[in-house]
Amino acid sequence: MKQSKLLMPTLRDIPAEAEVKSHQLLLKAGYIRPIAAGMFSYLPLAKRVLNKIEAIIREEMSKIDANEMLVPEVLPAELWQRSGRYETYGPALYKLKNRQERDFILGPTHEETFTQLIADEIKSYKKLPLTVYQIQAKFRDENRPRFGLLRTREFIMKDAYSFSADQEGLDEAFHNMEEAYINIFNRLGLQYRAIVGDAGAMGGSDSKEFSAPAAAGEDTIAYSDATDYAANLEMAKDFYERQPSKAAQLDLKKIATPNEKTIDDVAVFLDKPRNQLVKTIMFLADEELVAVITTGDFEINEVKVQNYLHVDSLVMADEDAVRKVVGAGFGSLGPVGLPENIKLLVDERAADLANFAAGANEDGQHYVNINWNRDVKLPAENINDFRVVHEGDLAVDGKGKLQFTSGIEIGHIFKLGTRYSKTLGAQVLDNNGRQTDVIMGSYGIGVSRLLSAIAEQRADEDGLVWPASVAPFDVHIVPINMKDEDQARVAEQLETLLVAQGMEVLVDDRKERAGVKFADADLLGLPIRITVGKKANEDVVEVKVRASNTNIEMRVSEVVDSVSVLLNASEK
Repeated sequence: MKQSKLLMPTLRDIPAEAEVKSHQLLLKAGYIRPIAAGMFSYLPLAKRVLNKIEAIIREEMSKIDANEMLVPEVLPAELWQRSGRYETYGPALYKLKNRQERDFILGPTHEETFTQLIADEIKSYKKLPLTVYQIQAKFRDENRPRFGLLRTREFIMKDAYSFSADQEGLDEAFHNMEEAYINIFNRLGLQYRAIVGDAGAMGGSDSKEFSAPAAAGEDTIAYSDATDYAANLEMAKDFYERQPSKAAQLDLKKIATPNEKTIDDVAVFLDKPRNQLVKTIMFLADEELVAVITTGDFEINEVKVQNYLHVDSLVMADEDAVRKVVGAGFGSLGPVGLPENIKLLVDERAADLANFAAGANEDGQHYVNINWNRDVKLPAENINDFRVVHEGDLAVDGKGKLQFTSGIEIGHIFKLGTRYSKTLGAQVLDNNGRQTDVIMGSYGIGVSRLLSAIAEQRADEDGLVWPASVAPFDVHIVPINMKDEDQARVAEQLETLLVAQGMEVLVDDRKERAGVKFADADLLGLPIRITVGKKANEDVVEVKVRASNTNIEMRVSEVVDSVSVLLNASEK
């Protein structure tokens, strides 16, 4: 293809709103353009990359016998009302009405849609297991779209769904999809970690994230420096063996703390370490008031709390509402004297304390020397890990310390179980002739997000650096002067030879200075650049490998074989 015919509007200056490397370079190199906040047009270069990513996905899905199909992007709200997600999904859900005032949504994901399809079409276990998938635009009204393609309101996703008659079928589908994702991300040249993830609004009991370490990543990955353990910070666990304190119990005392609102303030005032204080945070869990307690040196992990309670909604309680029930505001709350109708959850570290301090449920008052089962009953049935881990903590496997890194979520796989099939009536007759709920899995890849993930990991100070597997073109031929007959002849000869070998070739036929052409070539990031210059009359050109920025001078007759080898190396 001739570069003069390519829609490739490069920018000289980086827009101020582009905060991260991938956003800056994809804009500057003419791959994407914003249409509205969080919504982008994918220009020809980006579309070529997307096409190649999607082709790899399709090849790997075919290997595990997944069926590609397509369902509507606009969905009847009734489906989501039946599953319960219409109200609980939150303000990120785009809601609309048609001219008959019927409620619809723009699909952010399609568990309900595919479950209803299976409920209508599959009646016997003999038709299962079955995996279906699609590659399609999704819509989520993000409160703050940012970082280019990393957090958008419209994005491209590969979403897949498995349906099985038994748990073994789900386990096999989950394993097959995990292997397929590993193959996909390897072929894309990404560095990534498979980590323990949170199922969130998807529901289900088991999930695994694929996260690409990158400075621009909004997720924090906690990983062991000695083993393969890794988890999203929301799900990460440290190693802790319960050892209830055997210290002699001291007399309970109430102390005035009129101006001490934070754990740090109280710790200084009482001259106690933070791990001898407890913090009490009030939440509304599906409208029920819940108190969660952890030691003062840890933060409460809301995801762990929500998963433990199996609730659809968990939000911080309103202080005025808490004051009406408890009699005190934030900063003075504690476990002693809480109303009996408030469920109490206690982190295991806090459960092992003796003679600890906490708010007295009176404004400006704290108790010291609180002891469980003397001053307040320890709810043995509600002791668990409710804390956010610290970097440097011993990992849950006990074999290494936790380290933190930023990551971009590029894929997520879930074992949904019967969460949706029960609600939407997806049942089959089992081998005993009895109706049984279909067991489901859900599996997603952020296709458009992969452009940014690859760019974040591979780009350098000069521009993008695409692996050969997804580069918009394989080879960039750059003649210095198209008016020179020898350069024009060699450029055309090389294009013909390389295209005949199945390579995709971009020829810079523009009337630009050499420096501009070279800068644009580095910016675009194609794997191989062939410069046709002054030695064209000797049939000699210069081949540059973009990933390593190495230059090799060679004869035209050597180019085809050499480029094939270099492209194979550039896929890694």
